[in-house]
Amino acid sequence: MSKKLNKTIAKIRMLFILAFTTTYAQDVTTIDAASEDISNNLDLEAVASIFGDSKDLEEFEYKLNDPDTQISNLDLNEDGNVDYLRVVETAENDTHLIALQAVLGEDIYQDVATIEVEKDNEGNTRVQVVGDVYLYGNNFIVEPVYVHRPIIFSWFWRPFYRPYRSIFYWGYYPKHYRFWKPFHVGHYKKNVHVHVNVKHTFHYTKVRFSTRAVHLHTKVKRNDYAVRHPHKAHSVRLTAVNKSNGTKKRAVAVNKNNGDKVRVAGVNQADGDKYRSAGVKTADGSTKRVAGVNKADGTKKRAATKKNTDGSRKSVAVKKNPDGSKRAVAVKKDANGNSTVKAAGKTSSSKKKGKTQAKSAKKKVAKRKKK
Repeated sequence: MSKKLNKTIAKIRMLFILAFTTTYAQDVTTIDAASEDISNNLDLEAVASIFGDSKDLEEFEYKLNDPDTQISNLDLNEDGNVDYLRVVETAENDTHLIALQAVLGEDIYQDVATIEVEKDNEGNTRVQVVGDVYLYGNNFIVEPVYVHRPIIFSWFWRPFYRPYRSIFYWGYYPKHYRFWKPFHVGHYKKNVHVHVNVKHTFHYTKVRFSTRAVHLHTKVKRNDYAVRHPHKAHSVRLTAVNKSNGTKKRAVAVNKNNGDKVRVAGVNQADGDKYRSAGVKTADGSTKRVAGVNKADGTKKRAATKKNTDGSRKSVAVKKNPDGSKRAVAVKKDANGNSTVKAAGKTSSSKKKGKTQAKSAKKKVAKRKKK
């Protein structure tokens, strides 16, 4: 009996392994590691700092792409080189909107951030550096407070002002510019902080003070890369998962070949941490879901639900016996919601009772016929 039970358990385990291996070999193409998220490769405090220390937008674009200081570490098109960032401006009355756009190919640009400059009725000028929602998520805004009034402010408010527009594009760059390879995020952060002016103060907010700047952005916005790669958006890349100690860790979204995402959820492990759980496709094209099932000790074990041809569902798990041995348990639900429990090498008590009653009824009928 124990040999049959062990063989059954071994077969079920092998089926699970094959199902997972087949699915991940076919569906999974890339994983966006949240520990090195795209948005970590352009420090907006550094951007705000060199903006306040520039005399005009031409110098700002020069500093933004200086291969010696390496303010940016973005490689969105993944060609092995840091992307050139062009500067495009539009203005209306006392509001200036400066868009920073990564040059990713022939007529392919992607907004990475905007700088919004606005002078109020009292003559005070405010600046906000807003991360593009595709890279940074919603309302990622840095508001610098400069220790001295930046020279660039006077440049904005001069008579007969013409908005600045970069003349550079894919394949045509400034003479001083040369490509460089992106660094590991940790190394980049150490390097870029050297170029942040510590005399300035940087506040983080979720409120944009200029509604006009939002309107102006629509005139120059380029979102070519985001349209081509919607699965790499910040909202898809990252989701927070609670750890047992109350902190957050990043859950990873997995790309499928067709561009769709498999949502990944945290499932409790014995130590309170999370492990990954995802939908798994079987050979017949149906999908079974993997989830955590409570064990007696409060930890989780793997369980799967599989859709049958008649529309009902069957749940499969591995149950531990009091003596330490294991047996497979299947719970089958019919269309009416009734459940039937089966264990490998064992039938549930409710089913045994039904079989016993059926046998006794047959014996009674046989006795009556003899009489």
